[in-house]
Amino acid sequence: MAEKKDILKMVKEHDVKFIRLWFTDVLGCVKSFAITDAELEGALENGMGFDGSSITGYQDIEESDMIAMPDLSTFQILPWRPTEKAVARMICDVLNPDRTPYEGDPRYVLKKALARASKMGFDHYYLGPELEFFYFKNDDKTEILDKGGYFDLTTLDVASDLRRETVLALERMGIHVEYSHHEVAPSQHEVDMRYKDALEMADSVITYRVVVKEIASKFGVYATFMPKPIFGVNGSGMHTHQSLFKGEKNAFFDPKSEDHLSDTAYKFIAGLLKHSKEICSIFAQTTNSYKRLVPGYEAPVYIAWSRRNRSALVRVPFYYPGKEKATRCEFRACDPACNPYLTFAAMLHSGLEGIEKGYKIPEPMDLNLYHLTAAERKKKGIETLPDSLGHAISITENSELVKKALGDHIFSRFVELKKKEWDNYRIQVTQYELDKYLSTT
Repeated sequence: MAEKKDILKMVKEHDVKFIRLWFTDVLGCVKSFAITDAELEGALENGMGFDGSSITGYQDIEESDMIAMPDLSTFQILPWRPTEKAVARMICDVLNPDRTPYEGDPRYVLKKALARASKMGFDHYYLGPELEFFYFKNDDKTEILDKGGYFDLTTLDVASDLRRETVLALERMGIHVEYSHHEVAPSQHEVDMRYKDALEMADSVITYRVVVKEIASKFGVYATFMPKPIFGVNGSGMHTHQSLFKGEKNAFFDPKSEDHLSDTAYKFIAGLLKHSKEICSIFAQTTNSYKRLVPGYEAPVYIAWSRRNRSALVRVPFYYPGKEKATRCEFRACDPACNPYLTFAAMLHSGLEGIEKGYKIPEPMDLNLYHLTAAERKKKGIETLPDSLGHAISITENSELVKKALGDHIFSRFVELKKKEWDNYRIQVTQYELDKYLSTT
């Protein structure tokens, strides 16, 4: 664990002049302000004050004073900035003026979820999210860079250098990368981070999104994590692998079980399934998210689990002998535009609820759920995720679990923000409607 003297030493050795202090608003957008090296020692000791009334979902103007307290473990030099008078970043916890944790800080929401897991005997909540994204020529329209497909290694994949530079930048920032490759859709890509504890991973996700965009900008193109930017092709997801550990022991593994899943794992998965509708507006928080959550494009909409079957909401990857620590479940409905702190907290609370209350897991669905008729799915008791943000937020606002997970402050503000977003969206008159109805009605 880094100490203040270590940070100050690195700043001097690497000629760091500016330190950007990062935190996120309620929706997961990174907010930042910079201090100079001369202010750093005081910031590490006392934090830096800022106006919280201008941050989405934060304080009202009459109670706007906030403190950004840097987390010493998050100091990293930004590799895309000059090496002379370099720039570093530190991710912050947001505090009230009396130095208590601020209830509106998404990072604090995840810390509280992890504290619940700890009280239940789980020392680690490991996560391995797979964030997909698109490269376009600019941010004005969806003009693709290539026509490649899944795992393509062709001259069409002009983004190979982009991915290479992105991986190098991530690793220079202490983020270990396992894979990088072209995804299914044209100009769609993926860089997978190695699993780590939830809080560190949420920090890594917001860093990852900044790095991908910064490197793209360096090459004169635009990267987007919009879930469904192009009609008729796959959207971008954030499939999230997860497991609970007690010390060094994987609580999801049982050598005597037929599929090597423990009773704890079954109950955790049951919790994810049972509460998936309630937390849907969190892991799929934009109106565009629901253009991705439709059958036929690898985005799961049917609430079921399976072994290896990718059409189900929760998938259990194949077990390899000797890889007990890799036993995990994969939640496949999240998209990369979500707030990772809130999303990881909501999933963890859902799973812990299943463990605590002893939820019974349904039978696995090891067939392609897209090939079933509506009547067949109904007969098997398979429900679907909400089909719009409006539908999703109407379920969320009545959820005691989400209210407990987010806390009263973020819960009320998140619901209010999403209701406004849905209202603004549903009154729009789209080009599709004009093309379809203007000349025929």
